[in-house]
Amino acid sequence: MSAERRVMKEPVYHGMPWEDAYGYAQAVKVGNTIYISGQLSHDDSGKLVGPATVDASGKVVDSSTMALQMQTTYENARRLLAKFGASLDNVVEEVIYVTDFEAAFAVAGKVRKAAYGTDRPVCASTILGTTRLAFPQQLVEISFTAVLPE
Repeated sequence: MSAERRVMKEPVYHGMPWEDAYGYAQAVKVGNTIYISGQLSHDDSGKLVGPATVDASGKVVDSSTMALQMQTTYENARRLLAKFGASLDNVVEEVIYVTDFEAAFAVAGKVRKAAYGTDRPVCASTILGTTRLAFPQQLVEISFTAVLPE
């Protein structure tokens, strides 16, 4: 493919081991649009923050850390956006994947409003229930699309 036909992509990473193991970028900027891969609740070393309690089969038995996981997930997205000179104010769409819909819905409004710093975040938002995420103790994963001013 000729150089003039290639899409110019600018990736950023958190430096987590699963980026190389799975083979993906945490976020990619194309033009003035930033696409953020599903973020989760991890610290700088990759340790899950607020891991859910699971039984011997790996099934979640306690979702009480949903708010903490969600808050940390938004913070990880904020850190990625900052690498492009953006913030959560630039987010136009988010998709929230959760393993316990009731637990998520009970805290999502408060956590989202705090993350965006407003009682009415201006972005499209979808919340979906799923049976499992990447790690058994993971309760939430959020993907984002953000747009920078032209």
